[in-house]
Amino acid sequence: MTVDQLPLRRSTPSSQQRRAEAEQPLVIIVDDDASVREALSELILSAGFLPVCFTSTRELLDADVLESPGCLILDVRMPGTSGLDLQHHLAKNGNPKPIIFLTGHGDIPMTVQAMKAGAVDFLTKPVRDQTLLDAVITGIAVDAKRRADAVIVKRNVERVETLTPREREVLREVARGRLNKQIAFDLGISEVTVKLHRGNVMRKMEAASIGELIRTWETLPAPMRQA
Repeated sequence: MTVDQLPLRRSTPSSQQRRAEAEQPLVIIVDDDASVREALSELILSAGFLPVCFTSTRELLDADVLESPGCLILDVRMPGTSGLDLQHHLAKNGNPKPIIFLTGHGDIPMTVQAMKAGAVDFLTKPVRDQTLLDAVITGIAVDAKRRADAVIVKRNVERVETLTPREREVLREVARGRLNKQIAFDLGISEVTVKLHRGNVMRKMEAASIGELIRTWETLPAPMRQA
């Protein structure tokens, strides 16, 4: 496998340096034209980002970089799997990586298809450097927000899993806007017991108010809210 990468450091990086590098966004470039890969790499480097290049989607899928923070710059038409096929593959496998399509053979139906599937932008070669860099900045920001949201969801799911079955029922009813007396009637328990469960829910979910508790509930995956 041939991958265009940045030169290796002469000194062995510390664990802290390796961790920082792993968290730094990567701009993954996939294009079968070596001159395009080189030009894009230089542009991305000049803007302070880290580029990593592949000649095909197959080569990319064989590498261990797709879980890294950052975005993709894809040529649409390449030998083998196309950029649009890769976009579909990633979405199907739960990896909504922000994608910027860069092609010399674009058309309106293709653009519409890519944008409907969540592409950050669909650019035609030749493209202005700043236009491409703006799209890269947007892609990295989109990915950063998605990752931050995922951390919040994971934390809230873990907190919900500490609740007892009854506390989950009370949480669900509170999130629906039900009053204590309504919840007590529906669950066949006393209003005092509802208040006790609600207090436990607030403490375990680390919510300072009912409004915050409801917002936390709304971040949970739909299957968990509907269970």
